[in-house]
Amino acid sequence: MLDLVIREETQEDYAAVEDLIATAFHDLKESSHTEHRLVARLRQSEAFIPQLSLVAVTYEGKCVGHILLTEASVLADDGLTRTPVLALAPLAVLPECQRQGVGTALMQEAISRSRDLGFNAIIVLGHPDYYPRFGFKSAADFGIACPFKVPSECFMALELRPHALKQVTGTMQYAPEFFEE
Repeated sequence: MLDLVIREETQEDYAAVEDLIATAFHDLKESSHTEHRLVARLRQSEAFIPQLSLVAVTYEGKCVGHILLTEASVLADDGLTRTPVLALAPLAVLPECQRQGVGTALMQEAISRSRDLGFNAIIVLGHPDYYPRFGFKSAADFGIACPFKVPSECFMALELRPHALKQVTGTMQYAPEFFEE
């Protein structure tokens, strides 16, 4: 594992983070290759939580990873009740630093900070072989639907407190910036 510092992102990190994200998603066929622009939009949104925009930095000062969680909600089928949750997107690690614990360190810190801030759940659209190691389960198991068509095994939820999603059913509502280009 690399020796890292996980800390809150600062404005001075923005350009390096956007380059890192573009590089990390460059060769992924399932990527739209616009994740770096999504992060820039989310930083300007009402959904942005500065304490949950984290970077992994080497002791030499190189930014090698980033994770962002933003405010979202689950809208109940009645169309009236909203349950606050966090949306995780994206998690990015420089390709040459992958499989060295960077993503794990970012995830663990993001989960811990999310709990400390009083949030109850995190929703992610991600790789079904990666996120379950942190406790994520199919969101469908909780009765939470994705607002667009995705493989159900890729749309996952993590309860940050026991039974936090027990009474929650409905459709995930992302910040509008997720749907802009």
